[in-house]
Amino acid sequence: MTLSKKIVCTTVAIAAAWTLSSTSSFAADRSLYERLGGQGAIQAVVTKFIGNVGADKRINGYFAHADLKKLNKLLVEQVCEASGGPCTYSGRDMKTTHKGMKVTTAAFNALVEDLVSALDTFNVPEKEKGELLAILGPMNKDIVEVP
Repeated sequence: MTLSKKIVCTTVAIAAAWTLSSTSSFAADRSLYERLGGQGAIQAVVTKFIGNVGADKRINGYFAHADLKKLNKLLVEQVCEASGGPCTYSGRDMKTTHKGMKVTTAAFNALVEDLVSALDTFNVPEKEKGELLAILGPMNKDIVEVP
C-alpha cells in the first residue's frame, strides 16, 4: 500500500472513530480524550497541524529553527493531557517557552486557524472541537507578547 493510500485509510478510520464516539449514547460519560479518538487520532491531528503551520507564511518563521519531531511529541502530550488522556506533558510552561518570541495576537490567531483546519481535515465534531479550543485558548495569555 502506498503512503498516500495509508494516509487516506488512516484519515477515514479516524473520522469514523470520531463520528461513532461523538454520536454514541454514552459519549457524555467519556472524556474529551476518548471522544477525540485517543492518542492515535490526536497524533494524526497534530501532524497535520504542524504541516499546516509549516505552510502558513504568516507564522512559519516562528518555527524555522524548531525541532519538529520534539514539537510533535510535546503537542501530542499536551493535547492528550489537556483532554483527559493518560499522558503527562513533559515540556516547559507556555510563558517560558515563548518568552522573547514576540508572538502577536494575529500570529496566535493564525495558529488557531491552522489547528481548526487540522481538526476539520479529520471531521472532528463541533462539540469536541469547541471543547478542545476552550481548553487551549486561554494559553494565549502566556504566549502572546505583542497585542
